[in-house]
Amino acid sequence: MRSIDHFNLRSFDLNLLAAFDALMTERSVTRAAQRLKLGQPAMSHALSTPRLLLDDEVLVRVGTAMNPTAKAIALAPRLRELLLQIQNTLTDGKPFDPQSETRIVRLGFSSELEILLLPRLTAYLQAHAPGISLLTRSVARGDAHRMLDNGELDLAIGCFDYELERHCGTPLFEQSLACCFNPDLVQPGLPLTAADYIAHPHALMTLKDDIQGCLSEALARAGKALHVVLAASDFLTVLATAAEAPVIATLPARMAARYAPRFGLTVAEIPLDLRLPSVALVWSMQNDRDPALAWLRAQVVPLLQAASASEIARSSVRQPS
Repeated sequence: MRSIDHFNLRSFDLNLLAAFDALMTERSVTRAAQRLKLGQPAMSHALSTPRLLLDDEVLVRVGTAMNPTAKAIALAPRLRELLLQIQNTLTDGKPFDPQSETRIVRLGFSSELEILLLPRLTAYLQAHAPGISLLTRSVARGDAHRMLDNGELDLAIGCFDYELERHCGTPLFEQSLACCFNPDLVQPGLPLTAADYIAHPHALMTLKDDIQGCLSEALARAGKALHVVLAASDFLTVLATAAEAPVIATLPARMAARYAPRFGLTVAEIPLDLRLPSVALVWSMQNDRDPALAWLRAQVVPLLQAASASEIARSSVRQPS
């Protein structure tokens, strides 16, 4: 593929192409000036510049008529097609139609939000926008902004900040944590005390090169450290480990409440004040006016909030009696 010579092209004003097309259409400097809403001197200049750049007369007088040269006749249809493409690109007012839209949208998630949102979102898209496909990946908090900036992601959903200069965002809900363990292997007693929680080996989730995973900042704020023996990128791995090893697993409360009982685990509140950032939907400002992404964002917010509320209502974390 040939590259664009921007240095040389900058001398050829787009207005000159429009003037050339008007001249070729009207075959009259006066009528071309009227079409472009220019005065006669400006139109004469608009004709003289293409003549200089193309090294061609473009239009020549034959009797009382102005006829195009052979070079102008050869260039005219190609330049007209180019102008039509530019016009369609800049002024395409076709409204966005989710039913006919075809594209791949790239989503980045932190923590459990992928499994919380995607089943409902996929079902919704199949009913309302079947041509939109979702490509998802887990994203560490420190990588989300870079990936949005370079186009690797269209949207990021998780414990992500959004900077006003380059990113837009909307808060979704507060994140909370719970811990779980196999009562046959770990017997700290209930209610779980801070000393018990800190003393036992731990299994955590992580999406970065940090053994304390997503809890590293929260633990630092609380002035605590855990003895982490496993940090995995998938919450099911953490739960399966807690089912077979004498460890305490710490997970987002919604996932612990929903899945820990399936592994025979006891769910308990964390006896420390570990606060995580709010869950937010974040996107790059360069995509803020993309109609397809704006429509998708409008669907994601209520779907994710409804999924979160449903999880809280049916499986809130309680201390076992």
